[in-house]
Amino acid sequence: MDESKATPKAVVLSAILHVGIVGFLFLAILPCSSYETFFNALGLPAWMNPIRCSAPLQLQGPIIQAVLIGPTGSPPPKSVKTKPIPNTVPPPPAVTPPTPPPPEKPQVQTLPPPPVHPDVVDQERVVEDAMQKADDAKKLQEEKERQRQADLDAQAAKQKQEKQKQIDQMLAKMDEAAAQTQKADSKAKQAKQQLEDLANAKDQSQPDVAKADQLQTGNNSQNSDLSSEYAAAIQNAVTPNWLRPDNMPSTPCAVNIVQSPGGDVMSATVDPSCPYDDAGRRSVENAVLRTKTLPYKGFESVFKRNLTFTFRPQ
Repeated sequence: MDESKATPKAVVLSAILHVGIVGFLFLAILPCSSYETFFNALGLPAWMNPIRCSAPLQLQGPIIQAVLIGPTGSPPPKSVKTKPIPNTVPPPPAVTPPTPPPPEKPQVQTLPPPPVHPDVVDQERVVEDAMQKADDAKKLQEEKERQRQADLDAQAAKQKQEKQKQIDQMLAKMDEAAAQTQKADSKAKQAKQQLEDLANAKDQSQPDVAKADQLQTGNNSQNSDLSSEYAAAIQNAVTPNWLRPDNMPSTPCAVNIVQSPGGDVMSATVDPSCPYDDAGRRSVENAVLRTKTLPYKGFESVFKRNLTFTFRPQ
């Protein structure tokens, strides 16, 4: 399209648009009654009028005259003189106005006192007291627990002690029974030994000489005396009652014997010079004690209450 032809056409259309806008604005500012007068002057029917004004209200009663105030107001109507109407109505009785109530005072609400904030020192003291009470309660609980455990331990120890006591009593009874049995056996053995010694002494024409596996005899010495015979008789009496331990040496051992008149043995103690060990020493002492009565008859002249006897193992 040619640009020279399009420019005038655009100008014409723009002018028409502006004229239309101006016309629309003009019509918009016109009052509603002007539209109706315009349409009525053209003789057009009412239905073609796009804008219709609301009809004024039709009310019964007299017309009220009013005075408009402002620049749009019309001039006031002319005043009409009217005759005064006599006042035939009596005046109202005078009424004493009631006394107004006294003004209510506004209630002032009393606010509660502000909370008392304890001092920091008091708070620390309260906390320390609480911690101390908790610590005391904990210590009390621990003390109760220790006491309960101590009671349980004491009860267990008591029960164990009672059981041990029962066991000890049982063992004591068993030891006593064994001691009585051993004592009875010793008496029976001693009685049997005495009978055999008497029979042997009669056979050998040697009164009050105990029997031994190997009799202590003389050595053809020219100076044989009664003391040597007395020592040999004691050896022959003690040897049958001796229980020889293992690994026993064949060396002699001195024994200190305390006896009563008649030859009854009261005590027997191995001399410290004895070369035996503890088992050997006890075996010699027990052998003398088991003998009970040492030879006495025929040896009254050489009898000694405190006698040192040299035991020779055979």
